Amino acid sequence: MARSLKKGPYVDVKLAKKVSNRKPTGGGIKTWARASQIPPEFVGYTFLVHTGKNFDEVFVTEDMVGHR
Repeated sequence: MARSLKKGPYVDVKLAKKVSNRKPTGGGIKTWARASQIPPEFVGYTFLVHTGKNFDEVFVTEDMVGHR
């Protein structure tokens, strides 16, 4: 089931705060927020996404905007 248009996309507040305080050229940003959607502000950043055991490195491109 899709999220209501009235609510808008889900973006984790802590993750958005980490991105706004960092430069794209810095190291990866560790996150456990797998349900968060990717807004346009995240393009160019590298995230270390927790998979349950390890952290996988993900570089965000323009094609990923709107996905989880």
